Amino acid sequence: MNAKPAAKPGKPTKTKKPVKIFVLDTNVLMHDPLSLFRFEEHDLFVPMMTLEELDGNKKGMSEVARNARQASRLLDEIVSGSEENIQHGIPLTAPSRELASGRLFLQTEAISSVLPASLPTSRADNQIIAVALHLRELHPRRPVILVTKDINMRIKARALGLEAQDYFNDKVLEDTDLLYGGSLELPADFWDTHAKGLESWKKDGRTYYRVTGPLCPDLLVNEFVWQEGPQPLQAWVKVGAGRTAELETLTDYSHAKNAVWGITARNREQNFALNLLMNPEIDFVTLLGQAGTGKTLLTLAAALTQTLEQKRFAEIIITRVTVPVGEDIGFLPGTEEEKMTPWMGALEDNLDVLNKPAEEGDKGSYTGDWGRAATMDLIRSRIKIKSLNFMRGRTFLNKFLIIDEAQNLTPKQMKTLITRAGPGTKVVCLGNIAQIDTPYLTEGSSGLTYVVDRFKGWAHSGHITLQRGERSRLADHAAEVL
Repeated sequence: MNAKPAAKPGKPTKTKKPVKIFVLDTNVLMHDPLSLFRFEEHDLFVPMMTLEELDGNKKGMSEVARNARQASRLLDEIVSGSEENIQHGIPLTAPSRELASGRLFLQTEAISSVLPASLPTSRADNQIIAVALHLRELHPRRPVILVTKDINMRIKARALGLEAQDYFNDKVLEDTDLLYGGSLELPADFWDTHAKGLESWKKDGRTYYRVTGPLCPDLLVNEFVWQEGPQPLQAWVKVGAGRTAELETLTDYSHAKNAVWGITARNREQNFALNLLMNPEIDFVTLLGQAGTGKTLLTLAAALTQTLEQKRFAEIIITRVTVPVGEDIGFLPGTEEEKMTPWMGALEDNLDVLNKPAEEGDKGSYTGDWGRAATMDLIRSRIKIKSLNFMRGRTFLNKFLIIDEAQNLTPKQMKTLITRAGPGTKVVCLGNIAQIDTPYLTEGSSGLTYVVDRFKGWAHSGHITLQRGERSRLADHAAEVL
């Protein structure tokens, strides 16, 4: 046997970091079954208790039950597709299609680690902690880390001197302050620094600018740019992320002549939003903003104008996640639409605003109670309220699809909904990531955050974060101080 050659003098030897062992709790697999392939070069250990809990949660039609079944199927494929001994670990390179290069270990023997007397061994969480403690004794030179979504379990593990982490891989952003806002204020010296080779032309009543300068590579397609001052500018980027950028001026929806179903933009962001909602080239719109910024009102106004007046869409479909804020009131009677009606209070409130009685000098509104009732019937005949539960397999043709309270959707549910869109359909997602009611979803892992981040820069999508509340001085003050 040849001896290894000695390291050359003068050159420091590289010390390879030890491969970590991650012990997976059940809730990680039930949250994201593909988490098995998300740990790169590190090894995974799945305790027997995790498999038991997966088995106990596989029944039912909920998202958690579906994920439990998918995790079990993945584990079965990995184990049955490998010829290697489970005790030596199964390589994940082939099953993960080279996303992970570590090994998967399953518990093959009874582990009797000593837990403090205050922790009953009958509890599943404590048994998984015991497995992690045993692995730490078995591999003193390798970091053993417990991965769990359970906060109390992480606290218990750390109290016993064990490293524990949350599962972060599904988070789009660590800090939601970094989330794409959809608009950018141009610096005061923008025209000076970007004047070289400046071109300008008019087409279809719009002004276009082609600029070259240091800001151009950072500008995304359909991002709004604005500048205050003696010569104010509001435009959006038509060509970006390169050496040159093309800007196109916007339609001014704050002016009464451009009113959408009697609604005018009250601030800059609302004007940006209406430009997205009314543009036939934009297929996917995301509007974020706190309560009272006008997300639903602007979207409904744009939907009614394009459906009833311009005949661009056949009908309006509204859906939302039925997650109660307080205690659930139980089953609701009636058809699908009747069951969804109590969840659509926001729709009713906004329809009342859009179908307001005529004011003096206002020719756009319908006069009299009879005319108002007839208009409301016409509007209702074109609006369909649908439940998320029956969306799979559907295709929407020439529809204006509004997904309300989209912050409560998981990325998987969001994908299911958006892929329903057929030719001529426009999808609008509304939400406020500060008001998430779904358990286990955070601002960073919400489906709304996910689509905003993934769709930015696509030529047929747009996003804007609405800043100013336009509801009332009481609502604005409450949003600030409470």
